[in-house]
Amino acid sequence: MATHHGKEGVVTAGGTGVGELTGFTLETTGDVVEDTALTDATKSFLAGRTSFSGTLEMNFDETDTAQTTLVAGASISFVLLPEGNASGDRSFSGTGIVTGMSVTNSMDAVISRNVTFQGTGALTIGTV
Repeated sequence: MATHHGKEGVVTAGGTGVGELTGFTLETTGDVVEDTALTDATKSFLAGRTSFSGTLEMNFDETDTAQTTLVAGASISFVLLPEGNASGDRSFSGTGIVTGMSVTNSMDAVISRNVTFQGTGALTIGTV
């Protein structure tokens, strides 16, 4: 089993690399529908619809083109590359709607920006 260091991650939004990225989270979920009959001794389920969402964390940079497009309500195409962008690395791509954007400024700290998104349509899992 290969283990990778977090310093290799890359994210593109709208075809442009997100600068000052410090981390990201991608979550996938799948609904289930119960199809248990009254005479069944145990419950049974069918796979339902799937969805995905995520969070992008970065140092604030008002000159970064990708960051300036990540505002609430924006529809974005993105690629999340947890291992980096070398040939054969895993990729997750899709389209999402930015559901939130926050900027945090604390004394004696780097200004940060966090962006949340809700996927729309299918998440594509592949390799670079």
